[in-house]
Amino acid sequence: MREPPVKKVLYWCPRCNVPLLARTCGCGAEGFAVPLLRPYDARPALKGDRELLKRLFRDQYGTEVLPKVLILNKTGGVDRKDLVIANGERFGWLSFDPVHRKYDLELTFEALPPIIQSATRGVVDLKDLRGAGEDIRDGRRIGGKRYPAGREIPDGGVIIRWNGYAGVGVCTGGMVKVKEVGRVSSREFPDPGWDEVISHNRHHLKNLERNAIRFIRQQTEGHQCVNISFSGGKDSTAALELARRAGFEDAYFIDTGMEFPETLAFVRSLGIRTILRGNNFWREVERRGPPRKDDRWCCERLKLAPVKEWLTGRGECITIQGNRWYESFARAGLPPAARNPYHPSQVNISPLRNWRALEVFLYIWWRDLPCNPLYEKGLERVGCWMCPAMLESEFEQVRTAHPGLYKAWMGFLQEWFRKKGLDADAIATGAWRWKHLPPKMRGPKSG
Repeated sequence: MREPPVKKVLYWCPRCNVPLLARTCGCGAEGFAVPLLRPYDARPALKGDRELLKRLFRDQYGTEVLPKVLILNKTGGVDRKDLVIANGERFGWLSFDPVHRKYDLELTFEALPPIIQSATRGVVDLKDLRGAGEDIRDGRRIGGKRYPAGREIPDGGVIIRWNGYAGVGVCTGGMVKVKEVGRVSSREFPDPGWDEVISHNRHHLKNLERNAIRFIRQQTEGHQCVNISFSGGKDSTAALELARRAGFEDAYFIDTGMEFPETLAFVRSLGIRTILRGNNFWREVERRGPPRKDDRWCCERLKLAPVKEWLTGRGECITIQGNRWYESFARAGLPPAARNPYHPSQVNISPLRNWRALEVFLYIWWRDLPCNPLYEKGLERVGCWMCPAMLESEFEQVRTAHPGLYKAWMGFLQEWFRKKGLDADAIATGAWRWKHLPPKMRGPKSG
């Protein structure tokens, strides 16, 4: 399958220090390109993300010097792993360890100029690394090498200093791997907020809206049955606004019975009139077992079936949805319009297919739209609270915010695995989410 024309870079204004949706800034300057990583979805760090990053900065590096505008680029990994972008540079790696249930922040070399003076923890002097001084004296490179720590150093990212030079590395089990070193000078950057980001991207936001509305009108021309699929998430919030500006109001929401309370309250606040309900989840799960990433029976039974029943007899219907290329590898080939194979008389159109999460949030803020509060709490997905597509880091947030829901699901999983004679360790590590583990989740082969 040919890859769609996704945006693989994020442009950044060198004058205003803001991310850009296209190459030029509202100030007239041309932005420079910051390379992104697959699936290339850049999103703002919201309140929960910022609080997490500030805590990690404080605990690991003894500083809270963070710019107001931070971008997260999700990448592949065992669980959550985000590339953090700040001041137009790759700033660090935010990751979650599903076994030890903890976050880690590993800085990049480019992160050092704004924080090198304020960092008080996680700082290692070169003399604390046995053998590193000799390598430098003899003209050998130390980047990429591992050295025994001459004193006790906590596991995690470290900053290395010596004689006007600095570097970054990672300590694991008393060994420090030096990743990159060089001369570093302290530097201050302009610190704009998201209001300035919106202001400098206003022209691009207007173009996005204009093109999306034109697309909706072209795809719906001549059709009597047009509706909007509203999930309660950010993408469908933007799609709902675009559909309304194109002249359509008939929105529906599917209550699977496993929605977050915050999502249900948000849907009620918007006055969505049509609420569809799927089959009883708990009855289905007792019969079929937990839904998995490679066995998503829940989507058919709880989402597709009630929509098919509701639309039956209406003839061909156009449904405006918020699906995007950047959400996952599975949606990277999403066409502009696609007939629903489960219900062929329904044609789904995707006006946001080429938007990243950054475009979606900036559009919502620009148009002053309400948004599901779960995003500000640090969740990236706001669908069913036990969805197997969620990360273990997100299940940790469910455990904290809704302990009753979390306990109910963990209790079901434990009983199901006991009945089937399966390894209960799969629950603690999140491996329950697959019937057949992907390569990244499998241990080394024996023999």
